Amino acid sequence: MYKTKNPSAIRSQKDITKALLNLMNEYPYEEISVKQILIDAKLARKTFYRNFKSKDDVLLSLIREKLFCYFQIVNKGDVDVLSTIFSFAVKNRELLMLLERNNLLHVVLQCMNENIGLHKTKYVSKNNPFVRLFDGLDSEYLISLNIGAIWNVITLWIHEGMKDDPEYIKNSISKYLMSLSEENIISCK
Repeated sequence: MYKTKNPSAIRSQKDITKALLNLMNEYPYEEISVKQILIDAKLARKTFYRNFKSKDDVLLSLIREKLFCYFQIVNKGDVDVLSTIFSFAVKNRELLMLLERNNLLHVVLQCMNENIGLHKTKYVSKNNPFVRLFDGLDSEYLISLNIGAIWNVITLWIHEGMKDDPEYIKNSISKYLMSLSEENIISCK
């Protein structure tokens, strides 16, 4: 998506995104064309290409926007990261279920992984809980481990229809991590 402050362009971007989501409710993602998006949004082709490179760009922009809100919350610190990601998933349930139905949940992981390098920049607050955890360690690998593990849990939960209570899942994860620590299954030598 091309960044802009023009109110008309922002409105067009929202209309295009909404049209894509509407169409994803009716058709498989791979069958949706830019032309269909334009018909649904009631916009001209040039308007689409002034705002987006492709249909994939529309979807990626939407996911990145949603994840940006999640990352901002985590970056402030003093949050339970698991609770925050479950809240993110609940808040974006409709989108995540659409992605699941279209075998596109991996795109969320792809967008999360884009941000791995950001922890080395000015964008990461000192209050971010991971800054303290990863101090002195190769954080890129550790962030990848965390993102991959948690996103696999979230993906399974979405695949199962998001029926289980997030507290139940969080408790299971916590018990497992404590058991790992107690049993010295993973060597810390």
